[in-house]
Amino acid sequence: MARRRTGLSPRHKKILTFLETFLSEHGYPPSIREIGDHTQISSTSVVNYYLNQLAEMNYLERDSNVSRGINLLKTSNGSLLQNVNNAVTNLTEQLVSVPLVGNIVAGEPMPVPASDFSYYDPDSGIDVARSLLPAGDRLEDLYALRVHGDSMIDAMVNDGDIVVMKKTNQARNGEMVAIWLNDRDETTLKYFYLENGQVRLQPANPTMKPIIINDPSIVEVQGKVVLVIRRLDQ
Repeated sequence: MARRRTGLSPRHKKILTFLETFLSEHGYPPSIREIGDHTQISSTSVVNYYLNQLAEMNYLERDSNVSRGINLLKTSNGSLLQNVNNAVTNLTEQLVSVPLVGNIVAGEPMPVPASDFSYYDPDSGIDVARSLLPAGDRLEDLYALRVHGDSMIDAMVNDGDIVVMKKTNQARNGEMVAIWLNDRDETTLKYFYLENGQVRLQPANPTMKPIIINDPSIVEVQGKVVLVIRRLDQ
């Protein structure tokens, strides 16, 4: 039976060197995917395997409840490392990762592609400051969608933006929600209104007309918007 090699392998040392450099340059730890990209490890599970080994050898600590939750304890030559970690402790405690699960159309309702409303991969996520999210909301109830279309531009939601959603199957009049029309397998992002036994899906674009649904039973609320993250080039 093969025994695991004791001490640091070249790959362990490369990961530790990258962690120290990244922490010094950015002020916060890298993501699992960033570690994999730098060390030419294509699988996030393999990155996690090496990080867990380094944790067992007391070179770092990991916190699965915190986004980028890696606390570097020692460098590859065994030197204790504290200053960099102290500088980033507050930041890593405040950041949370919200899974990016698909796309949503802000326009005319469109058929749901096979990839929408399903997780891209275990490491897909958007890092968000906890202070920007509603107090009291459970993190497991939050997810993110990338917006396509311009029907909500007057609500400051543009094509390419990301909306953070809270899972719910109910909506109050005037809330911006992700809607699934189950009779035609289509989704859209709109303001929701229930009026006189009809549902009005109202765009925030003066050039577009509201969508009137006569049968409310076909309208399924998938979540409501709690935060908009603007595309960087806007």
